[in-house]
Amino acid sequence: MKICCIGAGYVGGPTMAMIAHKCSEHTVTVVDINQARIDAWNSDKLPVFEPGLDEIVAGARGTNLFFSTDVDTAIREADMIFLSVNTPTKTYGVGAGRAADLRFIEKCARKIAEVAEDDKIVVEKSTLPVRTAESVKRILESNSNGRKFQILSNPEFLAEGTAMADLEAPDRVLIGGDQTPEGKAAIQALVDVYATWVPRERVLTTNLWSSELSKLTANAFLAQRISSINAISALCEATEANVDEVAHAIGTDSRIGPKFLKSSVGFGGSCFQKDILNLVYLCEHFGLPEVASYWNGVIEMNDYQKRRFSRRVISTMFNTVSDKKIAVLGFAFKKDTNDTRESAAIYICKDLLEEQANIAIYDPKVEAAQIQRDLGIDADNQYVTYCKDAYEATKDAHAILVLTQWDEFQALDFQKIYDQMQLPAFLFDGRNLLDLEALREIGFEASGIGKG
Repeated sequence: MKICCIGAGYVGGPTMAMIAHKCSEHTVTVVDINQARIDAWNSDKLPVFEPGLDEIVAGARGTNLFFSTDVDTAIREADMIFLSVNTPTKTYGVGAGRAADLRFIEKCARKIAEVAEDDKIVVEKSTLPVRTAESVKRILESNSNGRKFQILSNPEFLAEGTAMADLEAPDRVLIGGDQTPEGKAAIQALVDVYATWVPRERVLTTNLWSSELSKLTANAFLAQRISSINAISALCEATEANVDEVAHAIGTDSRIGPKFLKSSVGFGGSCFQKDILNLVYLCEHFGLPEVASYWNGVIEMNDYQKRRFSRRVISTMFNTVSDKKIAVLGFAFKKDTNDTRESAAIYICKDLLEEQANIAIYDPKVEAAQIQRDLGIDADNQYVTYCKDAYEATKDAHAILVLTQWDEFQALDFQKIYDQMQLPAFLFDGRNLLDLEALREIGFEASGIGKG
């Protein structure tokens, strides 16, 4: 079978690489109109950093895995087409700030209708609001000219930083489609692809709408847990409780479990906030304001947590950070990825820049140009410097902010760092990554999240 994926981003590239790696009998082509991105996929420096991805791509590229800008040819030749394009939150018109912007999905559907010469199975891989498949189906069927199109929903459940492990051994693969004979045949065709390496009992099949809604719901529930423990972290600081101890105590309850109970400066990434805002918009659209308000509270708590962290930094440092050097360790939204979308570091740094702080940023995988785009600053901005390691960032600094939980930060020589800082030396651990007591013994005025 020939498989095409439109979109060479954080989902399309790794997912198709794993399919090509596991299914040598299939030819997989990833297409994108972004020439620079495709060039990167065909180079030794991939545009996406994921542990294990380089090896998977290198092993299949040029054999049964190809990256190209020739969208039309890939569509014409494919039996199955995955849609893995961006679906950002709308910034204009009706639903601005909440609804998903589906213009790229619609453009893909119209392109398929324009160039396809025979029947196709079209698979939604992007995160989409429920009932999107209906729009895609109407566009394709209105322009069918005798061709038959089957629409499937196959949402991704990848966690950045562990995407390749998640693809290799997923908790589940979800496939939704029409419950007609043709729809079930299309579902089976995709089931057969995944069944090459995924145990059949982990491949779940549903109707289209259940599959689309399951993705939004999964991310909403995960984000809800993070906001819940972060809400408790504020109470812990006020009452001198320890949020890590509270999280461990409740996490041992089998009804709750320990995952996603790690308090932090706030969640980020491309999915959580976007999907919850989308869910809020859907609830409002279908006349469910109370449900919309409930889920909107998850976002409000996350925003509060980031603002609270910034305020704590400023108030602790004698209510001013103007002209002070602040070392920011970590800019990605989590470790083991170069993705900065909705990273808490963006919001914290913007708050500090408004207070006229001088920020020295070090992240092992995020490029300076990306940081500049995220902060909306020029390359020659005098208040921001980009450092080659943590020691350069912290030299002569008044404070350190740990904003990404990179493993290497735990191995730093903090005595060496302390000896080259301004005193008193403040350290704010936004990820509860470090041993605060050990840091205090060195001399740091160290504080974490949810620790009174």
